[in-house]
Order: sequence, then C-alpha cells, then structure tokens
Amino acid sequence: MTGTTVKVPVRGGVGESTMRPDGIPKVTGNFAFASDLYADGMLWGATRRSPVAHGRIRRVDIGAALAMPGVVAVLTQADTAGRRTFGLEEADQPVLAAGAVRFWGEPIAVVAAHDPDTARRAAAAIGVDIEELPPLSDPEVAVEQGSVVRHIRIRRGEPDASGAVVVEGYYEVGQQDQAPLGTEAGLAIPDGEGGVDLWAVSQWLHADHEQIHLSLGVAPDQVRCHPVGVGGAFGSREDMSMHIHLCMLALRTGRPVKMVYDRAESFTGHVHRHPARMWYRHEANEDGALVKVEAKIILDGGAYASTTSAVIANAAYFAVGPYRVDNVSVDGYGARTNNPPAGAMRGFGAVQACFGHESQMDRLAARLEMDPLELRRRNALGSGDPNATTGQIIEGSLPTVRVIDELAAIPVPDPADPADVRNRPGGTGLTTDPGDIRRGIGYALSIKNLAFSEAFDDSCEASVILTPMGAEVRTAACEVGQGLAMVCQQIARTALGLNHVAVVFTDTSEIGSAGSTSASRQTQMTGGAVLKACEELRDRILTEHGGDDLTDDGVVRGGEVVATLAELCASGPIEHRVVFRHPETFSTDENGQGAPHADFAVAAHRAVVDVDPELGLVRVVRVDTAQDVGTALNPMSIRGQIEGGIMQGLGLAVMEELVLDEGRMLNANFTDYLLPTFADAPDVECRLVEEPGLWGPFGAKGVGEPPTISSTPAVVAAIRDATGLELIRAPVRPEHIVLP
Repeated sequence: MTGTTVKVPVRGGVGESTMRPDGIPKVTGNFAFASDLYADGMLWGATRRSPVAHGRIRRVDIGAALAMPGVVAVLTQADTAGRRTFGLEEADQPVLAAGAVRFWGEPIAVVAAHDPDTARRAAAAIGVDIEELPPLSDPEVAVEQGSVVRHIRIRRGEPDASGAVVVEGYYEVGQQDQAPLGTEAGLAIPDGEGGVDLWAVSQWLHADHEQIHLSLGVAPDQVRCHPVGVGGAFGSREDMSMHIHLCMLALRTGRPVKMVYDRAESFTGHVHRHPARMWYRHEANEDGALVKVEAKIILDGGAYASTTSAVIANAAYFAVGPYRVDNVSVDGYGARTNNPPAGAMRGFGAVQACFGHESQMDRLAARLEMDPLELRRRNALGSGDPNATTGQIIEGSLPTVRVIDELAAIPVPDPADPADVRNRPGGTGLTTDPGDIRRGIGYALSIKNLAFSEAFDDSCEASVILTPMGAEVRTAACEVGQGLAMVCQQIARTALGLNHVAVVFTDTSEIGSAGSTSASRQTQMTGGAVLKACEELRDRILTEHGGDDLTDDGVVRGGEVVATLAELCASGPIEHRVVFRHPETFSTDENGQGAPHADFAVAAHRAVVDVDPELGLVRVVRVDTAQDVGTALNPMSIRGQIEGGIMQGLGLAVMEELVLDEGRMLNANFTDYLLPTFADAPDVECRLVEEPGLWGPFGAKGVGEPPTISSTPAVVAAIRDATGLELIRAPVRPEHIVLP
C-alpha cells in the first residue's frame, strides 16, 4: 500500500514531560513487585543469622529444624556445590558462614518450608554455638592495623606550597540506610534439568548471574536471572542478598522457593552507606584563591569488600569538590571491620567527601569574611580545567559558574507566619515559641562522575525490533523506579520517528549486559545503546528502500510512502542489536594521576532552615537547587529525581543514621531509624542548567545522584548559620545544637 503523507512529529519524544508507562499500574496498586511473586507449589525460605558481630562457629545443629513438620530442607555452607564465596568486586563473602562470623546478622543457614511462619520458626530452631570474639568496630584502628580494602594515595603539585589563610577541620558522616520501600524479595523456580530461573530484586542482572552460577557449580546457561518489579534501590540492590540461597533451596527441593525479608531483616540483608571520618586542611590566598588542599578520609567498609574499593576511590578523587587548586595531597582508606557491610548508595563516596570539602569552604569564607557563594565562584572548576585531584582535563561541559549563578538568582523566601504552628520547628506539637526561632541559610556545591570509571569496560547491549505495530526496545537493564522505560521510549520515538514504542526488560539468557543501574549511568548508557540501535536500524531501512524518512506510515520518499511497516516486516520483525560504550577511562598512577572518569556533573544547593536552639529542633523550610543536566530528556522526571534526592540528603543531614554498638545494629526498624516524611518535605525550586554533554543521548547527562550529594552539607551549613555552632557531624541531632 502506498500513498502520500505529511510527517507529524512524534508524541512523547525527547524534551517532553511524558507519562511513565509504569505510572498508572503503580499508583493503582496493579504493578507486580518482587514480593507479589507466586508459583504453584512454592515453598517459603528463611535465614538463620549470626547473633554476634564476630566469633568462631563451633557447631551448627540443624536437627531440630529438620524435624519440624512442614520443613522440607535446611542448608548450610556444606551444601554449596560451587564457589563458596561471592562478591561484586571481590569474592570474599561466604554464601553461608562456616568457621567464623564477621558481622552481626551474617547468614549461617537457610530453610525451606511449606509456609513463611514455619520457615521462620525452623530458622530460629537451628542451634548455633559461637565463641564470641572482640569485634573490630573502629575504622581508625582497622587502618592502623592494616585491615584495609584499598588505600588511595593522591599527590599533585608542590607539597611545600602554602597560602596566607589556613583552615583545618575534622568531620564525620554517619551510616545511612537506603531504606527502600520494598524489602528484599525473590522467587527461584527449578527447571527440572539442573538449572534454575530467578526473579529477585536487583540492580545488575548479569553481575548476579555470574556470581550465582559459580556458587551453584552449574554452567552459565543453567541460570537465568529475570527482571522483576523493584520497590526502590538507591544502591542497596547492587549486592546480592537472598539470590544464591533461593537458587540452592529450589535446586535441593525441586520446587519453587520464595523469600521476603521483613523490615528488620532488610536492614541486615543489604549494604549501607559508608560512614566517614575526615580530616581537612585548606590553604588559600587573601583573595580566596585556593593554593593547597590536604585530606585524609577513612570510610568504614564493614566486614566484606562489596564496592568499598570504588567508593573510597570516588571519595578521594572528589575530595576537593568542583574547585581549581594546583597542590593536593589526599589519602583515602576503605577500612575492613566487623561492622555490617557498606557498599553502594546514591552518591557513592562523593556524599561523604562533599560534606568535608563544603564545610571547609564555609570555614574559609568565614575566615576571609567573604560571601560563601563568591568564594565558590572564584574557585569554580570548568571545562578545560584539570580536576584538582587526578589532573584529568575536564572535557565537554562543566557549567559550575552557571550553576552557581542560577542558584543565586532564585529568591530567598521571607519568614513564614509564626502564628501558624505548622511553620515552626516544633510543628503542631506547639513546643517552639515564635520568638525563639532563628533562621539560617547555607550553600553547597558538588561534583560527581557519571558511569563507571578506572578502566572498567563499561558497556551496554540493547536491541530494537521493528514490527508492523511500531518498535520494541529490549534490554536487561534494571528499572528500579527511576523511569528508564519512559526515557528509552522517548529516545526511540525521536530517533526512529515512530510513535508506537514498547520497552521490554528481558532476562540474562536473551541479551547481553546493560551494566548496573547505578552511577547515574543508565540514561547515558542504556539510552546511548537504544539511540545507537535506533539510528542504525533507521539508516539501514532507509538505505535499503531508498527512503528519506521513516514514520508510522512506513518509509517515505519525496512525501510518498514507498513501503509500509507491514510491508517492511513481511518476512518477520526486523531486529538490530548493538553494544554501546562510553569514552575510554584509565587507571591512575601511583600518585592518583590520570584520567579515570568518562563524564562529570555539578550541582548547587541552597538550604533555608528555621531552628529552635533551646530545644534543638530544625525545620528545613526550603532547599533550592541548580543542576547540570546536559540535555533534559524529560524535565518533569528530572525534577522528580531532584526532589527525591534532596529528601535523602535532608534525611542524612538531620535524622537518618544506623546506630551500632560494637557492630550490633540497635535501630533496625522504622520506629528508631527515622526517615523524613511528607511533613518534613521542604519547598523546592530547581533550575535545570542545559549544556549538552559529549556522549550521552542527545547530550543528556545522568541526574540521579547530584541532588543527594550537596543537599546534606547545604542543610547543615544553614543550621550552622542559624546557631553559630561548628557542627562537624551529619546527621545533626538535637543535642548537637541546643545552646547553653
């Protein structure tokens, strides 16, 4: 069928604030999350965990558990058929502990039973005799004893350089939990031929797959990891939790096995943000120009390596922030202790370093009696400058000055009516006298790498399939709530010129890796792969048919349709598959010098707070921001990411912290681990600074992490401004700000 057509621009393409395809199912409760999984005849799994942070396992007695009615299997490390350890970067964590336990809550045995209550009772009935040993819980002591996952040493410029003005400081950041709304959950189904299919929460299916098949002792094609609905991640799903346990139980019993952690177990079952201790020394000239920065950063990685090696690298590489300085000395240590394992969390090391360097910039501004934004503007890093730590020349866009100026242009609000108790730090509790309220304003800037670094072969595979109905994009990327399906649709629609695009997240047997949904990378990497696949498929079709355009009607030449989509697909759907890579990155030398990163983004935050210094209460009134986004593919989605990220940064600033006592977690619940709620949400104005990047689709940059990085120090800076206190630690607790 041929004819003529007038091309109509695609609907829901790049640059529009389109609706998410998973939005309506999620808000109506019809979306299937991992905890909703079901299979006929399935069993339920449960885990026996260590009651101590460090000890020798003398005996594990599974007899009582096996004897319980309804119990089908109880497994220990002896039942691990393949490699008995796993790990994302280093395979150092036992599948099930044997011989020793190294953190409180470490898995020792797993149970499968007919129902979840029986499984939990059976797990509790497993006898575990442990000789408790003193835990190594202090990361500074761990560093002194050489218990270190990685030491990053950075030396740049002249060690004897000095400035006329010197400020020094010590800072701490507590351990934050990702606190995803959905706990860890999964379902494993044996295939009857020695293999298994797994649906479990994840941020990187192919990394899970590699670790699982090695520990099961089966061939790679005998394990298939499938995407599943994930109720939040923020880094907590990069490392595996129940994945190998589920597969072991399914293979042993020959039946599907499901697990769902309760909230307390979720706190022990996933990694957390690395707590930090940091020492800084900044030297500057009288005009505020930075001359030298020295820093020592210790991150507590907990009992196992997880991603500590990469997190401490980020903390060290961004220890100075988005500023120019020619002389730098940084030592970063990722300590190994008997605390719960720490790993990926939104911001990935840059969060901790940002609290340190921004606190220092405020100290320096105060010493110089200079406006804190002006000090930052004078030292702002930009395109063509060397990164202060690694010396890497910043290529592409880095609009730090524009970000500062856009933030400064947002009006500061007037104080709210104190007669309305909802506007007071004490809220409706009527605890704050209006005359006691002190207002403070604080600023912070951040810089973060985008995508994987340090010579990692960061790649992403995607395919696009043309059908008579339109196009289908296929990827193994994990959608964890960030809106990847929507962005892939927008990219494909724009690149192909077609309105009807479906996105299918598929399993590890059908397509190659898309890498992790982390490092603010999926829009650039999976988006980049989708763009490449679509452009190449479109070019191929137009070349084969002599067309000059592709539309929903088909191939168009000179305004006439020469082949419809149905005619193009007469012999079947047309697929084009690609692998996309970002620009090459490199390892650094012995002094931390080199080009380890593929891209960067900057952000700036201004916080306005009201404080009741008599009671130590804080109300975060407003957090405004300007952020470098490259090209805004979906402005509304970006604003959603920014607002959500600010809430996590606010939480770390004033309330969120896991409390440990000699490695034992004291507040593994949402009663004692406090999260900001809707009532704590500040007003937010965000300005998107668009300067297209070098390699993201249509110039886009990842946007997920910067909102969290500099919002925390901005809020703490505002509390300092209101109280006049140093406040060297996040989160700031009421007892830290009660004035004498």
